[in-house]
Amino acid sequence: MTASITFFPVGNGDMTLITFDNDQKLLVDLHVRKAADNDDDDTPDVMADLRGRLTRDEKGRLFVDGFLLSHPDKDHICGLATHFHLGPPDDWKKGDDKILIREMWSSPVVFRRASKDHVLCDDAKAWAKEARRRVALYREKGTATVEGDRIQIMGEDEDGKTDDILAIVVKADGVVTKLNRVASGTFEGRLLAPIPHSDDEELDELLGKNHSSVVLRFSIRGGGILDKCRFLTGGDAEVAIWERLWGKHGTYQADWLSYDILQAPHHCSWHSLSYDSYSTYGEDAEVCDAARSALAQIRKGAIVVASSKAIDPDEADPPSDRAKREYISIVDGKSDRFICVADVWEDEERALQYEITSSGITKVVKSAAKAAVAALGIGATAAQARPHG
Repeated sequence: MTASITFFPVGNGDMTLITFDNDQKLLVDLHVRKAADNDDDDTPDVMADLRGRLTRDEKGRLFVDGFLLSHPDKDHICGLATHFHLGPPDDWKKGDDKILIREMWSSPVVFRRASKDHVLCDDAKAWAKEARRRVALYREKGTATVEGDRIQIMGEDEDGKTDDILAIVVKADGVVTKLNRVASGTFEGRLLAPIPHSDDEELDELLGKNHSSVVLRFSIRGGGILDKCRFLTGGDAEVAIWERLWGKHGTYQADWLSYDILQAPHHCSWHSLSYDSYSTYGEDAEVCDAARSALAQIRKGAIVVASSKAIDPDEADPPSDRAKREYISIVDGKSDRFICVADVWEDEERALQYEITSSGITKVVKSAAKAAVAALGIGATAAQARPHG
């Protein structure tokens, strides 16, 4: 099986499918707009695309091995209850034919009560309810829980609330190497955030609601060779998070932030790179050097992917044209190494997909005449590397 990363065209939202080379699949976030479920609307039918990439188990259920929710904002969880089975796996109904989530990966923020900083939409409430069900079942049964009842918590909760379930908690700076309890060496995920609260109340206030975003740096095996692709994804993590990550890791562990593919945080928002309002300061708005450094740890040929609507300099952030220009400067000033998912849909009416093989990372293209891939040039020999987009 060929490992791959697929970015679905969902406008300003995230929906990414990582397929590992043992054929396990991890969905990162979900944004199914109502129009996408309307056959008479030309909004991309991302669920039909996703379902076509999944397989069925022995009971006939479509499934993902894991579903990582970076944080419970609507544009990262919309469509959950409509398209995914929630509740005990034995309650799955053939007539509904919803997708089974074998293992949830969740930030502990979903266990907290809604507040002005954490307003939950109905789908986020449904996720929180399901997460609590699975945690309660783990407390009752331990590792005897079955597929469809499993969960891993990405980060410790406040005030020791997860101290009694640490076996299913991945601590900040730790690594996750199992998906649905399968450890096959296909990947390593370094958990960089959420960052535990500090004694600095002013800093914690700056971190705001996006303090909860899961930031993971994946190292993915390709063609049996470890670390062929590093993928950095961080939900809506904003400038204070990236600044703090650089302060924490920049001196001795900057490699933890290095990537071949970066999913531009918060849909290519300027506020992941700067404290200054672009609408107020325009081109005089200053980049936060530390945050930029955290987001600039590129490997050779690295790219930045914006999961956003088309980027228009005259429209409101996100996405931000100013941020786009900064990311292009990060990838050696090469504009073809910044890719907006909406542009790929507009040009080719397909999701943006990269395959990860022993030769490197390749972009899947629409034309079969081009052998279905165009070399990205990461991890490839000089003879194999070609221009990419």
